[in-house]
Amino acid sequence: MEVVVRATVIYFFLWGITRVIGKRELGQMSAFELVLLVTMGDLIQQGVTQEDYSVTGAMLAVGTFALLLVLFSYISWRWKASRPVLEGLPVVVVKDGVMLAPMMRYERLSDTELLEALREQGIDDLATVSIGVLEPDGKFSFFTA
Repeated sequence: MEVVVRATVIYFFLWGITRVIGKRELGQMSAFELVLLVTMGDLIQQGVTQEDYSVTGAMLAVGTFALLLVLFSYISWRWKASRPVLEGLPVVVVKDGVMLAPMMRYERLSDTELLEALREQGIDDLATVSIGVLEPDGKFSFFTA
């Protein structure tokens, strides 16, 4: 039972950390960030299972994470008001061809990253973008005039 409680605590800790870290896709992470995530995973596993290397401990921890993930998904589906807290909100980062510096600073998004996202979607001129949105999943949506 202790493993379940520890897994629940770690789940909420990780959920909070990922909300603070911000919106990034796995493909946008640097090699160091990826190594850091793997290292965090190992450290968290030790904290959850108290270095309990048993199959039962691992199954309890993973099962608790999966159950909490399904629970959060259900809450988000069932109660619309919970979505901004659980999933985040889309953020407008470009309006009428102009980068919105305060929003980009809030999302820790550089000009270079935004221009790269434009090029990836085949847009060669920022001035043609009427609205640019950073979605909660870290992807960009651009609407051109």
